Amino acid sequence: MRQDDSLERIWEALAENVSERRHNPAGMLSIPDDVKYLDTVELARLEEAFRLWAARPARGDVRRSRLRMLLVFLLIRHTGARLGEVLALAPARDIDAARGVAYLGEPPREVQLPPDLAAQLSDLLDEAVAGEGEHPFAVDQAHVRRKFYERAHECDLAPDLANPSALRRSRAIELLRSGLPLPVVQRLLGHSTASLTAAYIDVSHEDMQRMVGHALDREQRRRTSARNAFYGRIAAVVRGDVQSVVSVQTPSGIRVASVITNDSLDNLGLRPGVFAAAEVKAPWVVLTVGSEAPSSTAGNVYPATIVKVVVGAATAEAVARLEDGTEICSVLTADRVRALDLSVGTPVWVLINVFSVILNVS
Repeated sequence: MRQDDSLERIWEALAENVSERRHNPAGMLSIPDDVKYLDTVELARLEEAFRLWAARPARGDVRRSRLRMLLVFLLIRHTGARLGEVLALAPARDIDAARGVAYLGEPPREVQLPPDLAAQLSDLLDEAVAGEGEHPFAVDQAHVRRKFYERAHECDLAPDLANPSALRRSRAIELLRSGLPLPVVQRLLGHSTASLTAAYIDVSHEDMQRMVGHALDREQRRRTSARNAFYGRIAAVVRGDVQSVVSVQTPSGIRVASVITNDSLDNLGLRPGVFAAAEVKAPWVVLTVGSEAPSSTAGNVYPATIVKVVVGAATAEAVARLEDGTEICSVLTADRVRALDLSVGTPVWVLINVFSVILNVS
């Protein structure tokens, strides 16, 4: 299946959700089974694998070569660009790190970059492309794909999910689920489908820049303040007479159960396979100590390690890190911190009642 064929399938899936007047059709966009892509958590794993690989060499020439490959990955992952568009970039002309934009394709289209990536670009470019000529990314596409497949193997992802066209699809899905209008996403990716775009209001360049900037800011806030949140897909739904039990499974295998009303289940369009976030407020998180998992009716029990404790006169905040790196914050009284002898490094159990978990598809 060609990459643009897969994108057509994504546009069609969103159009179907809109035509059925579903609540927040983009947020719960259901992707056809044969369309290969990575979700946000899996993309973060792949990015971490690239960064570790690029930082490993001691030799300067090898390190610079790997940094260029890291830049190719970051630009595809965060802009949804075609591989050929990134390899053809002339950074001095096509990347404006100060403004946080890149100019991709022919004719060039202006694509905004996430603030955290824009902040790193100048230093990365200075080290990676110095002395490499006008087109430092101009390498064989097959070589790029091999390096992408190798990084996927390092973080236990299927190689075909890490090829450049799959990353392009992944970014399209990520942006659609963030709430960006279809024509904006199509324009960012340099992909035009007249029959679908005609069903939407046209978007001016200024409005597009404003909406994309807002989405990128929101995306960065989620990445940097992801405590007490689990991102994944709905693995199971058990429907009762009045309420339903919904289980969300993260890419690392953690399951989070939530009980919601059947009305909410129907209004949100929750069903197995839908991407969702399970969130819990800090006062609802219970911590306990002990070598064995506690007997509890909480429904969600996870082993963790304390990574931060802040104690005030009456109350305290403790942050526990689960085995997959997810951080859970609990607010409790100061005397309970002392009674449990909580400090950095203390092994604990995190307990979350199923009635305390809030599900979000936006």
